Amino acid sequence: MKPSPDPVHDYLSAVGREASALPADRRQELLADLAEHIEVTRAERPDAAIAEVLAELGDPRTIAATALAEAGHGAAGDPTHSGAHASTGAAGAGAPARRGKVHPLVPLLMLTLSLPFVMVFADHPGPLIGVLFRITGVVLLCTSVHWTAVQKTTGVLLAAVLPTAVIVTANLSSAGPAAGTPALLANLATLALMVGTAAWLWRVRRV
Repeated sequence: MKPSPDPVHDYLSAVGREASALPADRRQELLADLAEHIEVTRAERPDAAIAEVLAELGDPRTIAATALAEAGHGAAGDPTHSGAHASTGAAGAGAPARRGKVHPLVPLLMLTLSLPFVMVFADHPGPLIGVLFRITGVVLLCTSVHWTAVQKTTGVLLAAVLPTAVIVTANLSSAGPAAGTPALLANLATLALMVGTAAWLWRVRRV
């Protein structure tokens, strides 16, 4: 059989057919989110074959079944669907497609840079800026389409919740953030944890 000149169009058409039971607006959101995901992936990996990109998204029938289940139509579909299926299914259920437009590096930088502001500008607006960076990073990470729910939860715990708990505990036990070596070592160890978590999230961002 002669290969299709536009496999992306064929793929989206197949999803649309399988998800025909969805309301028209939700079906269009699902297709728009899938198209955006494909566009972002191809831009970040120009050497990847389009067949590989589509294979990573998954079978159109599975994606449609997931979207239908989340919208209250039909069965739950394949429970082993990937993070890409979950994110696209959520978009089909009414999540804004524009969430995927934030580059995955942005939340990682926000989370990682939150601690240096506190360390360098401890007596100035640094702590407030650090808190704002951390909250913004968590929000962007949790609303991104580039990670699964498990990866997001792990990232938030390791790059936001645990660092905050360690720093607060170390500073309180050392009588303040300027108490010397113990607090500094705690901050440096926490920074290493946050950098390592950001690097891990970057590596697995398309899984």
